[in-house]
Amino acid sequence: QVQLVESGGGLVQAGGSLKLSCAASGSTWRINGMGWYRQAPGKQRELVAIIARAGSTTYTDSVKGRFTISRDNTANTVFLQMNSLKPEDTAVYYCNAYSVIGNYWGQGTQVTVSS
Repeated sequence: QVQLVESGGGLVQAGGSLKLSCAASGSTWRINGMGWYRQAPGKQRELVAIIARAGSTTYTDSVKGRFTISRDNTANTVFLQMNSLKPEDTAVYYCNAYSVIGNYWGQGTQVTVSS
């Protein structure tokens, strides 16, 4: 099993920045990649960004140029630096770790961007 604990959410004004962190513990050797998803009220959960163990990254179009995902493999931690935040970025952000045997999820952290 893999456990994920997120931190760093909160309330910020539009144009501001936040940095999310997610620490993995347990069977971390299983993890191939980690990432962030988000779910806004009334909407489906969507991919925000993922980073593979080797470092390649993928971003959803709406956050390209504003968000940066990074990873500390030795600490089994993934980060999401969010700049130029917009009200439409408001959502619960979930950390994800994926492996050949399945996906693991954190409990989620609320990000609220006020206009």
